[in-house]
Amino acid sequence: MQPFTTNKQNTSSEAQNYTLYLIILTALFFIWGFITCLNDILIPHLKSAFSLNYTKAMLIQFSFFTAYFIVSLPAGILLEKIGYQKGIVLGLTTAAIGSALFIPAANLISYEFFLVALFILASGITVLQVAANPYVVVLGKPETSSARLNLTQAFNSLGTTVAPFIGSYLILSVTTNSNSSTESVKLPYLGIALILLFLAIFFSVVKLPKINHTTDEEAEIISETKHKSIFEYKHLIFGVVGIFLYVGAEVSIGSFLVNYFKELVNMEEQNAAKLIAFYWGGAMVGRFIGSFLQNYIKPNLLLAINSLFAASLVILSMIGSGYFSVITILAVGFFNSIMFPTIFSLSLNKLGRFTEKGSGLLCMAIVGGAILPVIQGMFADKIGIHHAFIIPVLCYLYISFFGFKGYKPSI
Repeated sequence: MQPFTTNKQNTSSEAQNYTLYLIILTALFFIWGFITCLNDILIPHLKSAFSLNYTKAMLIQFSFFTAYFIVSLPAGILLEKIGYQKGIVLGLTTAAIGSALFIPAANLISYEFFLVALFILASGITVLQVAANPYVVVLGKPETSSARLNLTQAFNSLGTTVAPFIGSYLILSVTTNSNSSTESVKLPYLGIALILLFLAIFFSVVKLPKINHTTDEEAEIISETKHKSIFEYKHLIFGVVGIFLYVGAEVSIGSFLVNYFKELVNMEEQNAAKLIAFYWGGAMVGRFIGSFLQNYIKPNLLLAINSLFAASLVILSMIGSGYFSVITILAVGFFNSIMFPTIFSLSLNKLGRFTEKGSGLLCMAIVGGAILPVIQGMFADKIGIHHAFIIPVLCYLYISFFGFKGYKPSI
């Protein structure tokens, strides 16, 4: 299949249309950010309800993010056949089914059923990611793709900022001293299911612009590339590892914050959950700022700087104590901000006809959010939650390498 792109010579009307469609697509970024962040509330809640250790509690993230690894490539193949708009509708419908399954899971008081529901929910979100991220990349000028994706990802962070407040009120406000507390998840996830169904109907009706194939001239240039396989693009492979480690670090930190604050300053779970909003809110603010700064600072350089600051803040939190450790770990969110969209867009740079497959590989790498939290959970059970944060530190150091050197295309 030929690589997708937009026409080089867009009229001002087309440019305005692209802006309109980007605004519409931000609804998807918001909703899946909201859903993903609710996992940070589910973890301490179900950990108490089912008397789980840290390793077993992290199976929540494992079930959710494993879907990215399993579903991403099939989703990419499917999207080539049915198109991106139908793919978005399919993703929203699948996610709605997964959300609705939380009701029977709560009725049966089954942790395993919750994990199945999370996997189905995440499968729908995966289809949305595979479709929406590259869609945003190509709806505009290539040189501004990173800034554009950062801007839409800022609304993803808005969803993650709002979720802790709503989740803490609807879920953690219920006492978790018995399995009957699983009832508290019914209302929020039923609401999510209804919203997803509404969006599915909306996207089945609205007309999104079709992504045009390359011109004959561009196709000829692409055919002359020395690379015959997607795996020959070293910067893409480095980027896949970068996405794996970034998502793993971001999710690991967010997953442990409630229990981390409880241990650091003896904070109640509901209050600790509300503080998570500052972690994700920092990412939202950082993405708006980062989208602006990338017009003046090279995206790769800004990525490298941010990752070094993030690693430093995690180390400070580890060696500190009390509210100093609370503040420093929350501040990491601000520097997380531009990492995912910047790694994603830099990795897709100059892939030509391999762009779609590259997007699928990058989305598969989101499975880092499934694996690294479990590893950090094992460390937390063995050496304590405080020192287990060494895992994100190592992740951020690799990302700095990608920003300084690994991003460079090999064509």
